[in-house]
Amino acid sequence: MPVTISDEVLKAAHITEPELNQELALVLFQQERLTLAQASRLAGLGQLAFQALMAERRIPIHYGVTEFREDLRALRLADRF
Repeated sequence: MPVTISDEVLKAAHITEPELNQELALVLFQQERLTLAQASRLAGLGQLAFQALMAERRIPIHYGVTEFREDLRALRLADRF
């Protein structure tokens, strides 16, 4: 669903459209509403570039024991580990 934000609002906020997309992606990732891949796409960045942006902002990657176990399980199912 496209969202239209007027140029007037962007100018008033002193932000460009790509910057706004990045800010939105950061907030939604931080609130755990988007995955890293989803947030990277919304930001218009590759995952490594998005992770670098997160590091600049000191936003931690949500990767706990549960995610680690899920990744291990997926690797084992794919015969990669």
